[in-house]
Amino acid sequence: MKILITGKNGQVGSCLVSQLQSMSSVSFLALSRDELDITNAEQVDNVVNEYKPSVIINAAAYTAVDKAESEHELAHAINCLGPKNLAKAATNVNAAIIHISTDYVYAGDKLGPYSELDQVDPQGVYGQTKLAGELAVMKECPAHVILRTAWVFSEFGNNFVKTMLRLAQTRDTLGVVSDQFGGPTYAKDIASAILKIAQHIEQGSTKFGVYNYSGYPHVSWQEFAKQIFESALTHSIIAAPIVVDGIATADYPTPAKRPANSKLDCSKIASDFNIAPSDWLSTLNNIQQYQ
Repeated sequence: MKILITGKNGQVGSCLVSQLQSMSSVSFLALSRDELDITNAEQVDNVVNEYKPSVIINAAAYTAVDKAESEHELAHAINCLGPKNLAKAATNVNAAIIHISTDYVYAGDKLGPYSELDQVDPQGVYGQTKLAGELAVMKECPAHVILRTAWVFSEFGNNFVKTMLRLAQTRDTLGVVSDQFGGPTYAKDIASAILKIAQHIEQGSTKFGVYNYSGYPHVSWQEFAKQIFESALTHSIIAAPIVVDGIATADYPTPAKRPANSKLDCSKIASDFNIAPSDWLSTLNNIQQYQ
C-alpha cells in the first residue's frame, strides 16, 4: 500500500507519520503545507501523478474557527478547494481518499448524539467551508471516506489539554465553558482509525461514505478540564488542585458560534470497521507527554 499524507505537521498528520514509520508493509509520502500547497491544482496533480498512491489521506485543514469569520477566502481555499483538488487527483490515479472533517458541519442544537444521517447545518464560516470540502470530495472521488471528528487533542500542536496545563502553572482557579458538550478525541486514535480504514481499502472491503469518529464518554469542556487537572495532580505535574468554575457560552463571546452539542454517534464506524470510540480518559494517564 502506498499512502500520500497532506498536513503532516498537524496533530493527526504527526500521529499518522509516527505510526506509519513502524509499519514496514506500507510506503508513504507525508508532506507539509510548504511542501505541497493543496489549493494549487497543478502542484497536487504533479505530486499525485508522480507518486501514484493507492490512498490519499487529507489531514490538512484551516482550523482557526474564529479567524475564519474574517478570512473566508483562505478558509474556503484550504477546506474546500484543496480537498477538491486532492479528490480529483485521486480519481485520476484510481486511488481512494480519506478526508478529515468536523462536528461543526452540524448545527449543534440537537438533544442527543449526531449520526451521519442527521441534517447538516453549519453555523459559521469554518463549518461551512468544511461541509463544502466534504461535498467536493464526494463529487470528485466516489472512493471516499469522510471522517467527522471533534475536540481533537494530542502531544502535538496546540490544543485544549496543552492550554489547560499551561494555565495551571500560573492559576489556581479557572472558568471553563460548561454548556457545550462533546467527546474529546485523541489524535493518535484518529490516526489508528484512519490506517485501519486504509487497510480495508487496500483489501477491497471498504464501505465508502461518511463516518463519525470521536471520544467517549461525552463531557462538557468544564468536565474535560477537571479530568485534565485531576490527572496532572496525580502525576505531580501540578502541586495543588485547580478549581474549575463553570461559565456559560453567553458569558464568553467569540466571533464564531460554537456548537452546544458536539456529541457524535460512532456506531456506524464500529459496525463497519470494528473501530471503538477514542478512550480519551485513559490517554490522560500519560499526561506527562503533553508538557
